[in-house]
Amino acid sequence: MGWIAAYLGAGALVGVLAGLLGIGGGMTLVPVLAALFTAQGYLPDHIVHLALGTAMASIVFTSASSVREHWRLGGVDMTIVRRMAPGLVTGSLLATLAAGRISQRHLALAFVVIVYAGATQMLLNRKPVAHRPLPGAIPLFCAGLLIGTVCGLVSAGGAFLTVPFMLWCAVPLRTAIGTAALLGIPVAMVGTVGYLISGWGIAQLPPWSAGFILLPALAGLVSGSVMTAPFGARMAHRLPVLALKRIFAVLLYLLATKMLLTYW
Repeated sequence: MGWIAAYLGAGALVGVLAGLLGIGGGMTLVPVLAALFTAQGYLPDHIVHLALGTAMASIVFTSASSVREHWRLGGVDMTIVRRMAPGLVTGSLLATLAAGRISQRHLALAFVVIVYAGATQMLLNRKPVAHRPLPGAIPLFCAGLLIGTVCGLVSAGGAFLTVPFMLWCAVPLRTAIGTAALLGIPVAMVGTVGYLISGWGIAQLPPWSAGFILLPALAGLVSGSVMTAPFGARMAHRLPVLALKRIFAVLLYLLATKMLLTYW
């Protein structure tokens, strides 16, 4: 029961962040899950893979819970979703299928580098100047493909990249946050399939694993996050989020550094 409580707590925190900042929470969850799995003595060579796969699966539910509130508040642009989603899911699937062939050490390093970059962008809060309107379908597909590939490597819904991109294309901030939350759902669904396939058949994974997805941990994360994500979404429409984003960025630095010291 102690481990389930830990998963519930992690899920509750990520749910608030998902609603507030439009993120799926993977960048936060992966280091936390890796520490929890290590403490439980799971297969050492695949701790990071398990953390990535389980975090990716949880984003499906976390994003869905926060999107309902953003949709109700009119914060989702379906034109952007239709044009970016195909590229995002393609990139996510390719990255997650390849993850099983990448060593844990190098996978952890890729995660840390990407998280550092995302945290720096949040900390500096350098909002892209709206240089142009949204491009056509093909450029949006290509942008989605690149972002989706990064998402697959860090088990993220992609908001840390899709939100700045949409702001650069003159999309209002709250619409960018809500749209990014919705885009995180297909990305996470396809990425979950990728981690399930890439981990299938690997010997000595923990009981109740489906590929690189640990089902008991997923259940705890989802139970915690779906209760708190709508609360975070309501906060996003009422509160200035700059200070919270900077606190979150510092948290990401600390978690990623801990992961780097542990697995590199």
